Amino acid sequence: MQAPVNKTIPKVIENEVLKALSFYPELQETRIDFVFKKNIKRSVMQAQPKIGTMFGAKRGYNINISALFRLTTSAIPIHQIPPDIMVGWIGHELGHVMDYENRDVLGMMRFGIGYLFSTKYIRQAERVADTYAVNHGLGSYIVKTKHFILNHASLSEKYKNKIARLYLSPDDIMEQVRKLEIAQLDDENQEN
Repeated sequence: MQAPVNKTIPKVIENEVLKALSFYPELQETRIDFVFKKNIKRSVMQAQPKIGTMFGAKRGYNINISALFRLTTSAIPIHQIPPDIMVGWIGHELGHVMDYENRDVLGMMRFGIGYLFSTKYIRQAERVADTYAVNHGLGSYIVKTKHFILNHASLSEKYKNKIARLYLSPDDIMEQVRKLEIAQLDDENQEN
């Protein structure tokens, strides 16, 4: 797979990023830079609009990725996480980009304020990103990522509790996948 011209992708995660992007054809023309960071507070990845593009016709985004996956007593390079887990994680972040693309400047400002000051707002935003990912066909990857995080023996309980509290559970994701499959079958039956 060839990296798109409007994406910057670190070589060590290129396959996983391209796989996740393949589920979002509507982001083909969107400028997205995947950037390794030494330290992202309280997160492993985060999608953010580029401030300089907020008022233009075409927004650009950074998906910041912690260079190290921090465990309770050690850390491993993020690119050593299993590929399907990376695809799910990146797919979730691309769900945020989809959400941002559907917001005007004022909506983005409200989003930023809500995300900074309201746990309820964070929970809603994370569920929206998961829902975008599921609706784009990444359900199995998202479930694998959730299980990886929630069942990882060497991740801090604080981080696992945060994920359990703010994000859809694996069961919630599977229910969304099931409903999506039923809707798709109904659509196919109506076409026939």
